[in-house]
Amino acid sequence: MRFAHVVVEGPIGVGKTTLARTLAAHWGARLVLEQPAENPYLARFYEHMGTPQGRGRGNPLALQTQLSFLFQRVEQMKELGQGGMFDHGVVSDFLFAKDAIFAMLTLGDEDLALYRQIYKRHSAQTPQPDLVIWLQAEPDVLMARIRRRGIEMERHITEDYLGSLCRGYVRYFANHRGAPVLAINTEVFHPSENPADFRQLLDRIDRFEGPFELFDPPDPPGRGADGQIGDTVAGGLIEL
Repeated sequence: MRFAHVVVEGPIGVGKTTLARTLAAHWGARLVLEQPAENPYLARFYEHMGTPQGRGRGNPLALQTQLSFLFQRVEQMKELGQGGMFDHGVVSDFLFAKDAIFAMLTLGDEDLALYRQIYKRHSAQTPQPDLVIWLQAEPDVLMARIRRRGIEMERHITEDYLGSLCRGYVRYFANHRGAPVLAINTEVFHPSENPADFRQLLDRIDRFEGPFELFDPPDPPGRGADGQIGDTVAGGLIEL
């Protein structure tokens, strides 16, 4: 494993958890995953997203949801900060800073100010990864994947929200000065499902020089967006 701490990031539905599992198994690394099922507010947050008052920055469960995730990640980062945790490598499916990306989309001004105070107290103490793999896809592709995996509480997620989330990631990485980033277009590239794609990803990681690289694999013949037979979707990789 070339990098001791690898983070797989990206918007909801892009496949970060599946890829993190695949990479950790291949490298024999410790796997650290976010735990959305342990957030007691998340399901109701998504439910409110399906109502007029719950869209955008008006969701009444936004602050509780974000703080619950923040405290969960603080505890996970404390565990990673213990000696010897990186001896065999670590792969995770979240960047500590991701919570701030979501917070800026959902919190009103007063709640966001409070959240930032709490976030600032903890962010400086978190270990930084050695590589971030940023997975990308268009909102309609993400929406199709979310529907296909059929998680009940995610059925209220909207394509507009996914679009805002994708733009939030772009803004974050445009100003990112931390770990090096490998950005990958996943619309027709499925390293967790296709062994050839996985080998290609491993090769790209081995050849990575940083600090920011783009990987936009060409469309294989006959394979459209999201790996399905049919028309391809324009969009491709978001370059900063």
